Amino acid sequence: MAMLIRNAELNGQIVDVLIEHGRIVNIGKNLSCETVFEAKGGAILPALHDHHIHLNALAAAINSLRCGPPEITTKAQFIKALNVAGDGWLRGVGYHHSVAGMIDRDWLDSYGPKRPVRIQHRSGRLWILNSLAMDALGLPESVNGRLLDRDTMLRTQLNFPDLKPLINKLLSYGVTGVTEVTPSNGAAEYEHYMQKAEPLRLNVMGKAELSAQQSQYLKLHYHDHDLPPLDLLADEIEQAYHTGRNIAAHCVTRAELMLTLAAIEMAGAKPGGRIEHAAIADEAAIEWMKKLDLIVVTQPNFIKERHAAYLQDVPKNEHKNLWRLKSFIDAGLKVAAGSDAPFGNSNPWAAMAAATSRPKGFECEAVTPDAALALYTKPAHDAGAAPRRIDIGELADMCVLDRTWQAARVSLADVNVIATWTAGELAYEA
Repeated sequence: MAMLIRNAELNGQIVDVLIEHGRIVNIGKNLSCETVFEAKGGAILPALHDHHIHLNALAAAINSLRCGPPEITTKAQFIKALNVAGDGWLRGVGYHHSVAGMIDRDWLDSYGPKRPVRIQHRSGRLWILNSLAMDALGLPESVNGRLLDRDTMLRTQLNFPDLKPLINKLLSYGVTGVTEVTPSNGAAEYEHYMQKAEPLRLNVMGKAELSAQQSQYLKLHYHDHDLPPLDLLADEIEQAYHTGRNIAAHCVTRAELMLTLAAIEMAGAKPGGRIEHAAIADEAAIEWMKKLDLIVVTQPNFIKERHAAYLQDVPKNEHKNLWRLKSFIDAGLKVAAGSDAPFGNSNPWAAMAAATSRPKGFECEAVTPDAALALYTKPAHDAGAAPRRIDIGELADMCVLDRTWQAARVSLADVNVIATWTAGELAYEA
């Protein structure tokens, strides 16, 4: 189907953009077509790609109770929120111990509702269940209700969430593609995404059971408390290479990052390898990642969303190394961005705003609005490539803003997308 996007702002000029058969076929003035979308002078941009997201968890979170900052900050607020009217399972997300301490089964039994309750800690690794939830899942009474790294077990006993509301939300942001990074993704999850996530462009990471045709990346997801020996991690990386896949490694702490870099070097770095987060990175780590030609996929939103917690929990001497951005780009690293939603805000415009205007004490890592946008316009299957462009012959994955790009640059957090196209089809209209 052909469509003309009329009066769109592109590179400071008002133009018409003609799309046919999923691609941009002409850009000019006074073009004609039977089907017309009026852009009213709003900027036309390449559609966005979230390079680090958890679809099922985010879809479930949309229908979940917020249990932590900034919405919930006190024990009284938390108890009131838990006891909202309703029946069946109650799923809460975003809990932080600053709200009511290290809650467990007994705490939820005492203060929560008489229905199955499961609360996810903000880290994403810990679930806290009440007795009714434990009974429903057949868990032993001796368990205190705090289940660490048990997502796979929970997922096998609960249904996959409906992705449609989430997809519509992402399209409203101008997002037409995502990289699904959940480490426990297997064959069942892959089929679920393939069947239910259209029209999003998908890049799926996951377990070793996925083939190279299904999944470009093996997701490595180790933490300080369970880091493997260097030689075993190098062997795991080599095995991924032998099966035609690359690796994407979760690296939040200094220890996670340095061990991973050593293992990649031992295995022999393969172009396209990814470091997810790189939350703490000093100059030596930056130089090492550059030497190994790695892609860094970071989350600009976290420095704003978790600023207060970082000031309290992260040693001051590490502040200069926390969630760096400008230093990565200036060093010549290949850098892209994702939300890590639901553990971060899924709105890329809020993240771009955070990248350009960082909190006091972290300002030196801020980047320009154009550089922030570029983090979200890399191709779906190559976060290290150059940003996509609006040009003749390019795939018509695009969005139109409610303002010019010059106006958007001034206040990225206030940007609204009025229309989104994927492969030339109008997928969202405000």
